[in-house]
Amino acid sequence: MGQRYLPFAAAVIVFILDRITKGIVKSHISAWQAVNVIPGLFNIVHTENPGIAFGLLADLANPWRDIILIGLAILVLAIISAVLLRAGAQNLLLRMGLALVMGGAVGNLFDRVVHGTVTDFVEVHVGEHYFPAFNVADSAITIGACLLLLDMWYSRERKSQTAEVPR
Repeated sequence: MGQRYLPFAAAVIVFILDRITKGIVKSHISAWQAVNVIPGLFNIVHTENPGIAFGLLADLANPWRDIILIGLAILVLAIISAVLLRAGAQNLLLRMGLALVMGGAVGNLFDRVVHGTVTDFVEVHVGEHYFPAFNVADSAITIGACLLLLDMWYSRERKSQTAEVPR
């Protein structure tokens, strides 16, 4: 497999991990049931999110919400695919960041198309302060976005260093 297609393989791995973990949660934990893993810090909880991150757009009328979210996901995936096919092999942060975002987006898109909601199950909290539940796809998207920010920062640093070199 060529270097050009390596990010697509990484995206497939993220998608598979997402499907496996969501399948395990759905088959072993009832909806809204929580399993305390680390008291006061970490639970596994089976939730179904009809919206996007943190439940945004969950209250939007169902047909419009689904059309908007599915359409947006497909657009993002098309853009990422185009960028990945053009990105140079030397730009590892960009390629892996996009691969993680792509894998996560496909995982959540699959849930939305097949089930109408996205299964979330990781719940982190400190005492009574809870972070909204998330899943492997969400984690991959977040890590991928951080890698993209690092890539932009390093690219800016490289450009400023090149601009400072006297000719």
